[in-house]
Amino acid sequence: MTCAADYAPQLRARGYRMTPQRMTILHVLHHSGKHLSPVDIYEQARKELHGITETTVYRTLEFLAENGLVRSAHMGNGHLVYEIARHEHHHIKCRNCGSEMEVDHTLLAKLYRQLESASGYRLTDSHITFFGLCPDCQKGE
Repeated sequence: MTCAADYAPQLRARGYRMTPQRMTILHVLHHSGKHLSPVDIYEQARKELHGITETTVYRTLEFLAENGLVRSAHMGNGHLVYEIARHEHHHIKCRNCGSEMEVDHTLLAKLYRQLESASGYRLTDSHITFFGLCPDCQKGE
């Protein structure tokens, strides 16, 4: 689980320690390479850390998100998923087959600046999921 140890300095800089629960959840997310639901994270984490509870996973995810180590995203139908907070990006998800792809944030950076200017808000969360039909599903129309 050494990869999650990369995140310990970020927590220590904020005055927190790296607990086994935090380490395990970061390890699961780091190695998944994709979005995972809290239940998926719990299922994988309990294989690595016996005794971890689902409640602990939810609380730890919330803590890690508040501290910028993980990012949550709504992926449709009210489902909340998490991933390691690497770089700012967005997603396009196919409503038919469920495939998805990342969209680099730089494509929307100008829109974000315009939203901030027009609204007076300072945007603090920058994750958007777009929905549509992927090229393969469009062929089947």
